[in-house]
Amino acid sequence: MKLHRLLVDSALRHPDAVAVHDGDGPTTYRALDELSGRHMRALRERGVRRGDRVVVWTGKHAGAIAVMQAALRLGAVYVPVSDTNPVTRVAQIVRDAAPALVVADQDGARRLAAEAGHATPVVRLADLPGPAADGSGAAGGPARDGDPDSGDPAGGDDPAYILYTSGSTGTPKGVCLSHRNALAFVDWAVREVGVRPEDRLSNHAPFTFDLSVFDLYAAFSTGASVHLIPQETAYLPQQLTSFLYERDITVWYSVPSALSLMICEGGLLDREPPPGLRACVFAGEPFALPHLRALAEHWPEVRLLNWYGPTETNVCTSHEVSDDDLARDRPLPIGYACSGDTVDVLSPDEEGVGEIVVSGPTVMKGYWGREPQTGPYRTGDFGRFGPGGELHFVGRRDHLTKVRGHRVELGEIETALGSLDSVADIAVLAIGEEVRSRLYAFVVAAPNRRPSLLELKRRCAERLPPYMIVDHLRLLDALPRTPNGKTDRERLLAVAEQGGAR
Repeated sequence: MKLHRLLVDSALRHPDAVAVHDGDGPTTYRALDELSGRHMRALRERGVRRGDRVVVWTGKHAGAIAVMQAALRLGAVYVPVSDTNPVTRVAQIVRDAAPALVVADQDGARRLAAEAGHATPVVRLADLPGPAADGSGAAGGPARDGDPDSGDPAGGDDPAYILYTSGSTGTPKGVCLSHRNALAFVDWAVREVGVRPEDRLSNHAPFTFDLSVFDLYAAFSTGASVHLIPQETAYLPQQLTSFLYERDITVWYSVPSALSLMICEGGLLDREPPPGLRACVFAGEPFALPHLRALAEHWPEVRLLNWYGPTETNVCTSHEVSDDDLARDRPLPIGYACSGDTVDVLSPDEEGVGEIVVSGPTVMKGYWGREPQTGPYRTGDFGRFGPGGELHFVGRRDHLTKVRGHRVELGEIETALGSLDSVADIAVLAIGEEVRSRLYAFVVAAPNRRPSLLELKRRCAERLPPYMIVDHLRLLDALPRTPNGKTDRERLLAVAEQGGAR
C-alpha cells in the first residue's frame, strides 16, 4: 500500500464527498483526484521521475495538496515548505534536497529564481493545469497504480516526503519518511480516533509540521473532509474558535498552545460545547494543567488525547486524559507505545530518568543526504516510566526546545544572528511555557557597534520562519561560561529573570 492510494481509493468510494475545504471553498474527492492526475502529468512533462524530490513552497490550499499527491503518483518525494519561510531559507532547503522541480505560489518563483546560485527549475502553481471545467475528470481521469499513465510508483519502503526541521549547525535538516512509515501511524490513528466518512477534521498545522500528516491522510483514508486553517489565523484565538464552530469540526488536532489561546483569549469556554466535536487531540508540547482541567470540565463528552513523538517518529506514544489526570498536580503522561512502535528509556538514572528511544515502523528512513537510520532512534527527550508502565516526559536537551509547538534548534537562530557585523557573540534561550514561550537573544556587541532588537528581528525574518524570530534582546559585556568553557545557560536564565531584557 502506498500513501497516495488513500486519496485514489476514497475518490472511487466517495467521489462527491468533500475532501478538502480551504479558503476558496470545498473540493470533492473526484475533483481533487482528477486535479492530482493532471498535476502528475505536468510534473512528468517537466522531467520529474521516481525518486526525484519536488519542493512545494506554497500556502495551505487544495492546489498544494494536489501537487503533493501528484509527486507521490510518480514515485517522487514531496518536500513541503510553508510560504511564510524567507527565500534564503527556502534556498537552503532546495540546495540540500536537490529537487528536480520547485512549485511555488504567487511571486515565490520569481524570488527564488533571483536568489544567487539557484539553478533548480521553478514553476508557478498557477501555471500547472487547473481542474476540468465541468469537474468531470476529463483528460482521461486520474492515473492509478498499474495504469500505463501512472508513472513509476514507489514501493512501500521508498521515501514519500521530507519534512525539514531546525538544524543544530544553522542549516535545516530533512527528515525522510517512507510510505510505510506514514501508513503505520495513519492506520493506527484512524483506528484509535475512530475516524469515519462523515467526520470533519481540522488542519491547524502547516504542511511542514508532522501534525498535518494525521489531518490529511486520516481524512483521505476514510473519505472524511479536512478543513484547512489559514496560516495567517493559526494563532488568532477568536478566529480559531469561530472556525471550530462554523465548520462543525468533529476531530480537532493542534498544539496545546493554540487551545490555550482559544481558552484565554478566544472565548472557547464562553460558549456551549461544539455540537459535533467528539475528539480533541493535542501534541507537540505539554498542556498547562489549569487549561486542560477547564477544557475537560467544559467538554465532558469529548475525548482528550495527548500524543507524543518527534518528527523523526511521528506519533509513537498516546495517552487519553482520565479523571485521575485532572486531579493531579504534575504534567500529563505521554502514555504508552502506539503505531506498532516500541518505546524505551535508555540508561535510566537512580530516579528512572533516561533518554527516550523509539524503534518500529514509524521511525524515519534517516536525514536526507546522510547515513540511513539504523537501530532505535534517540529522541533527545528524557522520560521515565510510571508505576503502571506509562511514560512520562521529563525534559529536553539544552538547545532543542519547543516554541508554540514548533521544534526549534536554538543553534540555527544563533547562526543567523551571529552573521550580523554588529554581533561578536550570542546565545539564544527559549523562556516560558506554551503560549508564553519567548525567545531571548543574549548578545555581546562587536567593537563600536550596538545592535538593536529591530536589527535582530529583521535578520531572523530574512533567514528563518516566523516562529523563530527573537522576542527580546539583552546586551552583555561577555557571555557567562561554565568551567569547561561552554555557555552557562543557567546563569543566562537568571539574568533574564532579573529583568532588563528589551
